[in-house]
Amino acid sequence: MSTPRTVLVVGGGAAGNAVTILLRRAGLSVDLIEAKADWNATAGSGITLQGNALRVLRELGVWERVKESGFGFGSVGITAPDGTVLHVARDLRTGGDDLPATVGMQRPHLQQILIDAVRAGGASVRLGTRAESLEQDGDGVSVRFTDGTEGRYDLVIAADGLGSTTRAAIGITDKPEPTGMAIWRTAAPRPAGVVRTDLAYGGPAYIAGYCPTSDTTLYAYVVEANRDRASIPPETYADEMRRLASAYGGFWPEITEHITDPAKVNYTWFDRLLVEGSWHRGRVVLVGDAAHCCPPTLAQGAALSLEDAWVLAQMLTEAGTWDDALFQAYYERRVPRVRAVVEASVQIGRWQLDGVRDADVPGLMGRTMTMLRDLP
Repeated sequence: MSTPRTVLVVGGGAAGNAVTILLRRAGLSVDLIEAKADWNATAGSGITLQGNALRVLRELGVWERVKESGFGFGSVGITAPDGTVLHVARDLRTGGDDLPATVGMQRPHLQQILIDAVRAGGASVRLGTRAESLEQDGDGVSVRFTDGTEGRYDLVIAADGLGSTTRAAIGITDKPEPTGMAIWRTAAPRPAGVVRTDLAYGGPAYIAGYCPTSDTTLYAYVVEANRDRASIPPETYADEMRRLASAYGGFWPEITEHITDPAKVNYTWFDRLLVEGSWHRGRVVLVGDAAHCCPPTLAQGAALSLEDAWVLAQMLTEAGTWDDALFQAYYERRVPRVRAVVEASVQIGRWQLDGVRDADVPGLMGRTMTMLRDLP
């Protein structure tokens, strides 16, 4: 019996968890390390998962749990700042007609579902651990870890996010760039009438929106020009978000009254990243936010990361040889789709920043989402 190939996955977010599940299913030996001791099991408020993300989650075997935990819907509303509904558009089912167009869910619930699937798959998991050094040769990668141990792998998959230290360690110098916007997010109880995402453009924020995440919860967000985070005391986060949100009507007054705990409010800048040329150096390859990220104006960040994991796992398990040609083919298969989403996401935000009133936001969104109906 041949010895299974060995893979180290660095990072236990959506991309890292997904590729671990798929590679273990194919019989590979997989170690996953995650810097956070709690595996980020409680971080975040909510997440919007469109059909192309749901398609991958179904491949991972977790769709039924996602469906039970989240809130499915099939349209998006555009409202005036006072809450008046201006337009309701039916969402494209980018994952196919047998999946909802969109599911909103609490991000910690999604992470726990993926954690459980990783554990069930039999991967070796070490939390609170980082890769301290990587030394490559023609056959694999020797890794020294922060806990003092060492390992030898046929492949290292860098899924360690936007600030990836693995990306920098292999000589890829690309770094995320701020787009000029920032987002305030929090979880709140769901008013009974909230059954889809509604977006208001204008008012004191560029965008104010919410997404139902279960029968009883939603997550709400307001987008403004980015500010120096150091100038905003964390204890004022709820006050800052409530100040922006209080100018909006419709369901917002009911939502806003629950924005009281600063510890439950997250403030994050919008960033853009797209590594060009290749997503690998030797036997180390990037997936997810380590290779690309975009503002959440199209709600495609997690979906693109899940797609990366799915495509890379397919290619690795089908290939007889893991070499530069394979990893370059992975990049070339993914980058046109990723570039289109990154550029569209950034453009939508730029129109808001520049105050372009006749911007074709619905048209650009529709064209981009139509492309995502195809398999990645």
